[in-house]
Amino acid sequence: MKLRGIFKWATGALLVGLILWVFTAYWTSTNDCGRNIPAAAERMKAIRFCEYGPPDVLRLGEAEKPAPKQNELLVKVRAAALNAIDVGIVRGPLLGRLIFGLRKPAFTGFARDFAGVVEAVGNNVTGFKPGDEVFGLKGGAVAEYVCAAKDRVVLKPANITFEQASAVPLAGLTALQGLKTGKIHAGQKVLINGASGGVGTFALQIAKAFDTEVTAVVSTRNVEIARTLGADHVIDYTKEDFTKREERYDLLFDNVMNHSMSERRRVLKPGAICVLAGFGGTAPSDGQVMGRIARAFGNAFFSRFTEQKFERYMTTSNQEDLKFLSNLMAQGKITPFVEKTYPMTETVEALRYFNQGHTRGKLVVAIAEESTTSHETTETNP
Repeated sequence: MKLRGIFKWATGALLVGLILWVFTAYWTSTNDCGRNIPAAAERMKAIRFCEYGPPDVLRLGEAEKPAPKQNELLVKVRAAALNAIDVGIVRGPLLGRLIFGLRKPAFTGFARDFAGVVEAVGNNVTGFKPGDEVFGLKGGAVAEYVCAAKDRVVLKPANITFEQASAVPLAGLTALQGLKTGKIHAGQKVLINGASGGVGTFALQIAKAFDTEVTAVVSTRNVEIARTLGADHVIDYTKEDFTKREERYDLLFDNVMNHSMSERRRVLKPGAICVLAGFGGTAPSDGQVMGRIARAFGNAFFSRFTEQKFERYMTTSNQEDLKFLSNLMAQGKITPFVEKTYPMTETVEALRYFNQGHTRGKLVVAIAEESTTSHETTETNP
């Protein structure tokens, strides 16, 4: 009886402590939106969001121009690209708030993929100099300037525009690292489920760069895009279920995860790998995310007892992989597919369009005046 009483007391105390922590964390969650910019500070334009919510919470305003630390580069941004994670952070689902701030976003900058020109470098930076054209990752990319860590930036190939380069970092890394997780190599048959979105268009081209035979699964409106990007075979999922075909594959890059484990195993050769690359859709709800995470880890665990393996991975910022992607672009083996480019003043419209979930390739926000200032469709083909 004493042990039961102690257990009940400890459980109750833990619950009360958790409630108090959540309450305190919620009401102390704040950001710098209410702070004034010092009068002597240099200013820049930037997109910020001070509250969670729909795309309309994004605001174009002034912010303090950053100064590079010893290991950073100050970059004048020419273009920035949107990713699904940006949508999720702005919307503020519960899972996201546990990481980015319960009541308000702790960091108010928007997006993380950028391309631009180096304006200054920190004292410990080597390999870069003012005037270099670069692309990389840094939170708050939709701004006139960013300060990025030197190991999150690489030189931009001369044959790629700033808009195209800004589309590469997160989606390109996700595609490359996923294919590496699947142990991609020449001569394989590769199936890419969801080959027309940001990650999918890169996965398709990277897989071809490894000298594999690629089959792309897309909707009717994206069949020609997949062919143009180099797919050897294209399956229109509105007309045919790829899991019911007789063809077998060495690697399935699943960017949608809209089939059961048994259905996907059916199209895999013995010893083949299914890479679980995404959660499907744009900014899924908390329930959908939890369900998809559970299924993904369940697939990965139970596949240990089968001939085919299901692998989950986390995308990491990796300069070596960014350089690999840059080299592929320089060789003409990858050409980022940018569906639309918006001016900075229409970032809300860009996010609203992204939220519809039908983006092909990438959406880009142009920052500098000399960049594209129309959001008319600008399809970029290899």
